[in-house]
Amino acid sequence: MPAQSGREKAYAFLKETVLTDPDMQGRFLTEQEIADRIGISRTPIREALLLLAAEDLVQLVPKRGAHIAPLSGREITELMELRGIVERHAAEQTIEAGTVPVGKLTELLERQRGLMGPEQAKEFIAVDHLFHATMVAAVGNELLNRHYDGLRSRQIRAGVVALFTQTGRQEAVLVEHQAILDAVAAGDVAA
Repeated sequence: MPAQSGREKAYAFLKETVLTDPDMQGRFLTEQEIADRIGISRTPIREALLLLAAEDLVQLVPKRGAHIAPLSGREITELMELRGIVERHAAEQTIEAGTVPVGKLTELLERQRGLMGPEQAKEFIAVDHLFHATMVAAVGNELLNRHYDGLRSRQIRAGVVALFTQTGRQEAVLVEHQAILDAVAAGDVAA
């Protein structure tokens, strides 16, 4: 496997670590600050920020840096609508084809049960995404996988916001995931 370029390293760091950090929402980041944190030059960081701006994940503001705008209520609503369409389609397709990954989904749900509490919120959300992404991947449609994976950063940001603002949200997610698992395992498309 080829080594990651500086731009790829900066892009992955920003997308996986910085954008998903609840404390970073609403902040401005400078290229120098990021360079100091990950130990690479500013040019690949600038390139990574341009990619993130093209994905509408940061806003580049001259002389201020990259602004990590918190997701708006409308963006969260639209994200949940799109997720619902993709995930329902995936559940229907895997039930029809008999390819529901019951074992893997069960394993992820058990892992998620062990990640309760605010200090594990980020990992809880990452496993949450993996639970749904596993179902989408079971369809076997590469374009659908890439499209769904493109939503990952927004999903994690929205999930972190929900966990930190709604009491009992982690427990509710576990109940929802168990219901999804029970339905797909039973081949119940309507559920």
